[in-house]
Amino acid sequence: MMKKKEIHVIGVLCGMFFAVCLLNLFGISLGFETDETARNAGETTTVKDVGDALACVNSSIEKEAPKIALTFDDGPSSQCTGRLLDGLRKRGVRATFFLIGKNAKANPDLVKRLDEEGHLIGNHTYNHVEITRLSDEEAKRELMDTDDVICSITGKHVEYMRPPFGVWQDELEKELDVMPVLWSIDPLDWTTKNVSEIVNKVVTEAGENDIILLHDCYDSSVDAALRIVDILKKRGFEFVTADELIMD
Repeated sequence: MMKKKEIHVIGVLCGMFFAVCLLNLFGISLGFETDETARNAGETTTVKDVGDALACVNSSIEKEAPKIALTFDDGPSSQCTGRLLDGLRKRGVRATFFLIGKNAKANPDLVKRLDEEGHLIGNHTYNHVEITRLSDEEAKRELMDTDDVICSITGKHVEYMRPPFGVWQDELEKELDVMPVLWSIDPLDWTTKNVSEIVNKVVTEAGENDIILLHDCYDSSVDAALRIVDILKKRGFEFVTADELIMD
C-alpha cells in the first residue's frame, strides 16, 4: 500500500503533466523551440524556463496542513461528554476517546453517538486500573470486558487502547491484537480547573503530529478543549483521530 507522501508526489506529477498539456493546448511552449520555430510561431507565447511552468503547478497545489490529534480519557461522562461532542461537531472536528468500560456501559447513548459522529473509540480498561499490577488474566479481562461493552453498542471491536497511567505490557498487545496509544502533550488538566492554564500549556507546545491528552469528565477540560481547537485551527492545524497519525 502506498504511503500518503508517495500518493502526494504522484498527485504533484499528475498536476505537472496536466499543466503542460494545458500550456500546449493554448499554444504556450516550454521554450525548447529553435529560433526559427519561434519566428514561425507568430503569436505563440513561450515560457523561457521550465521552472516557470513548475511554479504555476505548485502554486495551485495546496500545502498540506500539519496534523494533530485530540484525545480524551476516562469517559464517557453523562455530565460533560455530550457538551464536548456538540462543540466538536460545530467545529467539524473528530477526536479519539479512550473509554472506561463501566462508564461506557452506563452511557450507551453517548458511546453510540461517538461512533456515529466519526470519532475513534479506544479501550481504557473496565475499572481504570494499572494493568501491570494485575496478573495477565486479570489484565486481559479488564480489556476484554470493555471491548465487549463497546462492541455490543457499536458492533465494532476496539483496535486501540490507552493504558491507565501510561504503563503497558507488551505481551498483551500480541495476545489481544490491540495497539497502545500514548501521548506527547499532557497539560495535567485533571489537576486544575483553570481553563486558561490548560489551554496555554497545550498551545505553546503544540506541533505537527502531536497527540494531546485531555479528559472528557471535567467541565474545565471541555472548555479548554474547545478553545484549543479554535486557536490551533486558526494556526492552520488539521485535527485528526489518533490512528491517522499512527498509521501515516
